[in-house]
Amino acid sequence: MSDSPALVAQGLHKRFAVKGKAAPVMALQDVSLSVPAGALSAFVGPDGAGKTTLLRLACGLLRPDEGALQVLGIDVAREPQAVQDRISYMPQRFGLYEDLSVQENLDLYADLHGVPAAMRRERYARLLEMTDLGRFTTRPAGKLSGGMKQKLGLACTLVRSPQLLLLDEPTVGVDPLSRRELWQIVEQLVREERLSVIVSTAYLDEAERCAQVFVMHEGRLLAQGPPADLRARADGLCFVARAPEGMPARTLQARLLDDPSSVIDAVPEGGDVRFIRQPQADAAVLDALLQGAPAEPVPARLEDGFMVLLRGQAAQQGSQTAASVAGAPPAAASDEVVIEVRDLVRRFGDFTAVASTSFQVRRGEIFGLLGPNGAGKTTTFRMLCGLLPASSGFLQVAGVNLRHARAQARSRIGYVSQKFALYGNLTVAENLAFFGSAYGLRGEKLRSRVRAVLGEFDLAGQEDATSGQLPGGFKQRLAMATGLLHEPEILFLDEPTSGTDALARREFWRRITALAAAGVTIIITTHFMEEAEYCDRIVIQDAGKLLAIGTPQEVRARAQPTPGRRPNMEDAFIGIVSQARAQGVGQGASA
Repeated sequence: MSDSPALVAQGLHKRFAVKGKAAPVMALQDVSLSVPAGALSAFVGPDGAGKTTLLRLACGLLRPDEGALQVLGIDVAREPQAVQDRISYMPQRFGLYEDLSVQENLDLYADLHGVPAAMRRERYARLLEMTDLGRFTTRPAGKLSGGMKQKLGLACTLVRSPQLLLLDEPTVGVDPLSRRELWQIVEQLVREERLSVIVSTAYLDEAERCAQVFVMHEGRLLAQGPPADLRARADGLCFVARAPEGMPARTLQARLLDDPSSVIDAVPEGGDVRFIRQPQADAAVLDALLQGAPAEPVPARLEDGFMVLLRGQAAQQGSQTAASVAGAPPAAASDEVVIEVRDLVRRFGDFTAVASTSFQVRRGEIFGLLGPNGAGKTTTFRMLCGLLPASSGFLQVAGVNLRHARAQARSRIGYVSQKFALYGNLTVAENLAFFGSAYGLRGEKLRSRVRAVLGEFDLAGQEDATSGQLPGGFKQRLAMATGLLHEPEILFLDEPTSGTDALARREFWRRITALAAAGVTIIITTHFMEEAEYCDRIVIQDAGKLLAIGTPQEVRARAQPTPGRRPNMEDAFIGIVSQARAQGVGQGASA
């Protein structure tokens, strides 16, 4: 393989006209970079950074307005087909044909790419072995779990042997077990075939696996280099502190984040709080924030360097993290049970999606539903919301029996779906007005609540923007604002941070922490194991069965220790699920 770069960009600019705006949006501004061949490289950055635009330019699907772009030594603007003949591209929403089987999808993409029949047998065998899909060749793609669909999408992308593989956020919405398997496949391809791979990702631990990382922000390239160079930005600034007795880790995290003059970033980790101090932070002020909690220095990670870089940009632009949520209900007794589930079962024909699940949730708790793709957690979630009737069992939410009075309970809950479910052709203001009316808000009460949520979620000034054209982070904020318009007692969040960057996730959880402190009960599904650390308690499900329930500390304690490293939630999750699958049974529990 040639030692020439896989991709070279020089002074790239790309603009997009946006309905309702006189000036075009600058998706890329003067981007120059060189991506090495035969290695794994990552594009990282917040929503709207330009990562997907750059990948689509590299595929010849878009043309730059200014600048030059060479892929595998070929000018993409002049010879897009020559580039497309040598690369493979897996977009965020890869187009599987769900009515076709696994084998039929592979055959279809092999036909589209003109893969000779003589090459298919060997290629299929290798791909099916790598993805562990050999047992499922006759299964319709629509019947696969989310992780299996992603692996099939990757296999279809690789039915021919490309010189360059482009992956646009391939692990969004994928559980930790499937995410690990996907990365093992990609790393095997790089190692054994010297394949050049460029991946855009919202997971900084994934970017840490790469040889080169390119950090983008608002269409510009902020930094580039090996992960060690980016980690070095946070050297000597990273610490871990244990929250004082009786204080949740998320509460100490919120205290630290609310003083940006002292703290760059903070996140719960293993029951403690990992934080990055400002280089010039006043030691006395920091000690007061920590309330006497000892802080031990720890080595910097790529995510720490990334947050130093991104927080610096945010500070220059004058933006701040929301520190409170106005208009939330007053806090109530923490021992009040607001959700009770006993022997809950949901069947679809002969298939049992949820098998005899039991638990309770108290007012003001943050309660997490975790599990692999296809584990039954979304079905459980939809039953709790009143969107899906239970087959049997007892289910009570906000004092209402959902088996008999689902509509009555819905007026007391808010819901934010995994996918953007608002009306994309309506403006921000029109969506808020419509859903506020649907929740029974009228007149000044509606106008007051709209003003409040616009302020709480930093949407002021975006009222006339078309919702469907907002960046992902703004869509998430709008969905949250809509779900909280009627001040619900219970808020259901279905993978609300899927695909969002680390900075947006921090801001999201700061709001959730404030809501819980005000007495709102939060039920959340997530594939980010770091987010389980914000929860008071979590449930892990698989194959419809409850495998574990307890506080994050109790669940982490079930992880197999790794020499020289403290067990984390991802270790525990993978260990619990893998052990249950090896035994072929789930372990029932209740709380």
